[in-house]
Amino acid sequence: MLSNPSAFFVRLRSGLLGPTLSDDEVHGCNAILDAMAGSPLAYTAYALATAYHETAHTMQPVKEIGGPAYFRRMYDPLGSRPLVAKRLGNTCPGDGALFCGRGYPQLTGRANYLKASTALGVDLVAHPELALRPDIAAKIMRRGMEEGWFTGRGFDAYLPNSGPATEGEFTAARAIINGSDRATLIASYALSFQAALQAGAWA
Repeated sequence: MLSNPSAFFVRLRSGLLGPTLSDDEVHGCNAILDAMAGSPLAYTAYALATAYHETAHTMQPVKEIGGPAYFRRMYDPLGSRPLVAKRLGNTCPGDGALFCGRGYPQLTGRANYLKASTALGVDLVAHPELALRPDIAAKIMRRGMEEGWFTGRGFDAYLPNSGPATEGEFTAARAIINGSDRATLIASYALSFQAALQAGAWA
């Protein structure tokens, strides 16, 4: 948690989220900070940076862009990629749209919604829209990035469990979510969030 939240947000106002912060940005940051309570500095900084990047800087969970026809084609067992649908656990017609991507890093597919439901004790299979609630999305992000839900790799493969991370470590950590896509850019965000967390005395 932050010992000095004001210092954290002052630092953000002078950098990534400045010069003013919207209520949504503050609430999104706080949801992530609450979910990451007790987590190491570098892990928390990288979670914040990931959310910042994946949500186009809004710090609010997002739904994958596309309509029913797109989701059916991409993820449905009756669509054009049945093997992808099977891998995602989408076994029923309509699953492609029902379990499309939602969240900070996006949760996609019936099997992943079921995994998150079991981990969090929230029925995301019956209510997949709950993955768009910032508190739930932030908890999904933490568990997913800790346990390697997204790519099979977790925080501990790349980041120190005490003290700050380097730019190189943050760059390598993109493999937790999506290979090396925009890795250097997201590392720069992580360094800024890390500095803000240090200013706020994250512990």
